[in-house]
Amino acid sequence: MLAYRNLVAAFRTLGVGRDRPVIAHTSLSAFGELQGGAETMLGALLAIFDTLIMPAFTYQTMITPEVGPPDNGIKYGTGRDANKMTVVFHPDMPVDRVMGVVPEALRQHPEARRSLHPILSFTGINAEVFLESQSYAEPLGPIRGLTEAGGWVLLVGVDHTRNTSIHYAERLAGRKQFIRWALTRHGIRACPGWPGCSGGFQALAPLLESVTRQVHIGSGLVQAIPLPELVETARAWIARDPLVLLCRREDCERCNEVREDVRVAG
Repeated sequence: MLAYRNLVAAFRTLGVGRDRPVIAHTSLSAFGELQGGAETMLGALLAIFDTLIMPAFTYQTMITPEVGPPDNGIKYGTGRDANKMTVVFHPDMPVDRVMGVVPEALRQHPEARRSLHPILSFTGINAEVFLESQSYAEPLGPIRGLTEAGGWVLLVGVDHTRNTSIHYAERLAGRKQFIRWALTRHGIRACPGWPGCSGGFQALAPLLESVTRQVHIGSGLVQAIPLPELVETARAWIARDPLVLLCRREDCERCNEVREDVRVAG
């Protein structure tokens, strides 16, 4: 069974300065049995990194309208049943379970703060300047700030398909963005700047090998990648080939819309 000391020792070997802000994506199941679970993982991260951020997304606030703008990677009118289960966003809302249990543990930490985007919020400690940079128009504002500050991405038991920062590179490269809608205390709000699919992001890994630091913890792998290099590598690749990093699912509405957008523009 893994314990707190195993995680702390492994995170330390990555050699990321504790003064560097970090955005972490985690999966406890990748490491087998961990004594103390999510709280142990969170405690080990906070022992090594002073500024820690995680996505705290809340997909349960989303509404699918009957009609909307065209070419938006969504089938309007298909969410009637799901819309009945939609809940109003509030800052104390639990992180969606698909994000894993560690972000929820971070959200509940007494020193944590959270941004206020009704779907794509982030939570963090010592991260107010990054969290406050998010808006409806700039949902990836925290990642922009982390990149400009020389931050790092930690992939803790997950691969690049969970790496939200690549979406920021897509936006910088001019890739098509979408609109989604959320139920808020002010009514239904449009949320522009909605990113595409991340199913093809693992294809970026070979291009980042020279800057990626890795350590195994039990059965799991932890990777640390500097954000400026990651974002610029992905941005430049997409600029050269606008179809890279798209997934291969024939029924992926967002990736298909990106392909069509490239075809029309080309």
